[in-house]
Formats: sequence, structure tokens, C-alpha cells
Amino acid sequence: MGKTLFDKIWDAHTVSNIEGGPTQLYIDRHYCHEVTSPQAFDGLRKRGLKVFRPERTICSPDHNIPTANQEKPIADPVSRNQVETLERNAAEFGLEIFGIMHPRNGIIHVMGPENGLTLPGATIVCGDSHTSTHGAVGAIAFGIGTSEVEMVLATQCILQPRPKTMRITVNGRLGKAVTAKDIALFLIARLTTGGATGYFVEYAGEAIRALSMEERMTLCNLSIEMGARGGLIAPDETTFAYLRGREFAPKGDDWDKALDYWRTLPSDADAVFDREVTFDAADIEPRVTFGTNPGMGIGISESVPAAPADDAAARASYLKALEYMGFAEGQKLTGTPVDYVFLGSCTNGRIEDFRAFAGYVKGKRKAPGVTAWLVPGSWAVLAQIKAEGIDRILEEAGFELRQPGCSACLAMNDDKVPAGKLAVSTSNRNFEGRQGPGARTVLAGPLVAAAAAVSGVITDPRENI
Repeated sequence: MGKTLFDKIWDAHTVSNIEGGPTQLYIDRHYCHEVTSPQAFDGLRKRGLKVFRPERTICSPDHNIPTANQEKPIADPVSRNQVETLERNAAEFGLEIFGIMHPRNGIIHVMGPENGLTLPGATIVCGDSHTSTHGAVGAIAFGIGTSEVEMVLATQCILQPRPKTMRITVNGRLGKAVTAKDIALFLIARLTTGGATGYFVEYAGEAIRALSMEERMTLCNLSIEMGARGGLIAPDETTFAYLRGREFAPKGDDWDKALDYWRTLPSDADAVFDREVTFDAADIEPRVTFGTNPGMGIGISESVPAAPADDAAARASYLKALEYMGFAEGQKLTGTPVDYVFLGSCTNGRIEDFRAFAGYVKGKRKAPGVTAWLVPGSWAVLAQIKAEGIDRILEEAGFELRQPGCSACLAMNDDKVPAGKLAVSTSNRNFEGRQGPGARTVLAGPLVAAAAAVSGVITDPRENI
């Protein structure tokens, strides 16, 4: 029996198997930011340990940094302390850090791939759930907790139970204005937020192969939102073209050797997955969420479904979510007034997202009642925006660019949506208070966000594209 892509990488990195217990897994790349790492470094100090392989860890602050005036000291004392603590820890333990204003600084899950630090066949961890993003290149990438961060720093290994494998195949071609974000929201709604729990998901099929690398990152980023341990896509010519020539990617003979190995990674034709699920791309349209988890979503032309009738607890939870959002069963969301629009995050903060947004708003004007936060995922993305003249298109349409960071994805920095206000957001979670206490979040892709920004209401982007 053949092996899956997941099996090939996992087996190649297995140091030992504990009978009846977890696998000791070697980790190729460890990304480290300011939120989950302080206690891990303190643990090393208490035990008198050094970082075992410092060249394998890369640090970059992202969650707490402001997206304006980064050249000045961070005003918020809690955020400032977290960022400065990461800088001190990196210096003390001899780790590479791309600090604030560094040209390689950015959201961990944006700057890693764009610098060629994320490579096929690798095992990758970070103290952040959306580490699954890196699986887009054909890697095993998953989030870890603070104690596990310490474990990786100390040993370059981690103890992990071996997940089951699932293959999600999306056949056919995507329709007009349908993005990778819409695929992800569609899958989460169909499978539910717990439908992939215990699995590592491989995405396959014609619609997946046709995605660009950045679109693949968006899809893998959201794997965690359906309960998966992570998601990955087999490396192919699209992957290799994306990585070739990037700063930390292999060069010369090393590139050729790496390429020979990477071509062996795709799942064998006779590989067996623990679960197989298939969907048709023709069933996917631009999507929006209506509730308080990413699985509560609909196609933009659809109406909010009725609450479950056969489960009292589920019905109560469902109606509570609708009450929080201010929506009702049977309601269409198109035409709903929007207060904020957020383009950015590790889900949709890459150059292709800004190209799509700018392409839609070009020649139009931002709606006067909408506050728009357009936040590149890294300084490299911001530089490319300016090099391509996207900044001028946005400025002419009445938009302003902010500096890179996680921004309004989560309420850990200054970019908070006020209580009661409705945000159309390209980020990854719409939990209560995720974007600010009392804030209401509708998750969507960059085209739906652009349409809302210029119309002032939730709008089907297919109408004006």
C-alpha cells in the first residue's frame, strides 16, 4: 500500500515511537512570536538550558504591534512589554529576529513562505493555531502550546500523537469571483467546525491544483477552523516556481537536490486515507458568515438558515449567535449596512489579496460611512504594493494603507472594532469579541470585502466585476 504525503513527511521525521503513546517528531522549522513564547524562555532559564538548534528558530513580533507609527515606541504598555520581551529573549538565546520595521518583519505565517523559510517536506511548528498555513507548500505544519514551544526550543523535537488522514477533493473549476477564502468557508460550513477533528487534511482535485500558492496558503490557514490538526497540499510546479530564488530557499546544486526530493512527496496513487470527502467547485459562490463561528456561513445569495429544531441546546446556542450578530432566520445579508472593512491577517494579507481588492475598487470610491483598515501582512507585501502602484489605486478610491501586523484580526493591538459595529473581515475567526469587545464580525474574502467597502453594505461582488 502506498503512502500519503502526510505519511511520507511524518515517517521521515520520526525519532522514536512510544508504545501506546505519542511520536517523538523532529522539527525542521520553529517560528516564534511574542504571545506564546515568554513562559517558554523562562522555562529554559529555570532549567539552565540553551536553545538546542538556534538556527532552526526564527522570531518575528506580529500580534501586538501597532499598524501606525511603528517607528515610535509602542504606546500600550502590555503590548510594548511583550514585543520587547521577545527582542530580549532572542538576543539572549542567539535567535534570528525580524523586529519591528525590519524589512523581513511581518505576520509569521506571511513572512515565512515569502522568505523561503517554509519548504516542502518540512515539519513546522509555531505557538499559533494558524501555523497550518505553511502546509500549502507541502509541509506538516501545526500550532503548539507554550509548554511545547519550550520543548522544541530545548530539544528540536516534540511529542505528538499521530493524527488520522483525510483527503478533501474539490473537483471542477471555480466560478466568477470565487476565491480560496470562499472554498475554505464552504468546507467549514459543510463539514462543521469539528468535522475534521483528529485529522490532518490533504486538499486535492482540479480546483485545488489551479490555485496560486497564496490562495493555497489561505485555504490551509483555515484548516484549523474545521477542527483539523493541519492542512497540506502536494508540492507541484506551482510550488517550485513560487519558492525558486527566495532568500532562504536552497540555491544551485542544493536546489536541484531539494527539487528531486520534493517531487517524491505527493501521495502515491494507491495511498489510503482514513477519510475521503469530495465536493464540486460549481457549488461554491462568494460566501459570508452570519454567526459567531466560521462554520456559520452561507453563499452570499442565500438566506440565514433556520435554527436546529431537534436539539434544544444547539438551537439555543444558534439563536444566541444570531442575537449577538443582529441577524434573523431567513434573512438575506446582502444590503446589510457595514461599519468597518478589514483587509489583512495571515489569511488574506498577501499581495494577491491587495491586487484583488484594488482591482475591484479601481475607479470607485470608498463609501463615506465605512472605516477601512487595509493592512499588509508584511513589509515585503507593502513594498510590492507600492512597486506595483496599488497604493495609488487605493488612495484614489479613498483608502489608506496601514503598516504591517496582525491588526484587527484579534483584539490584541490598537485596531479594535467598537462594540456593536459590524465588520466585514478577511480574517479567520468571527468569535464574540474577537475583533473587539462587542464587535460583530462577518468573515468574507477580499472581493466581498471590497464590494462592501465601496457600497457601504454587504454586496455580491459578482454584480460589479
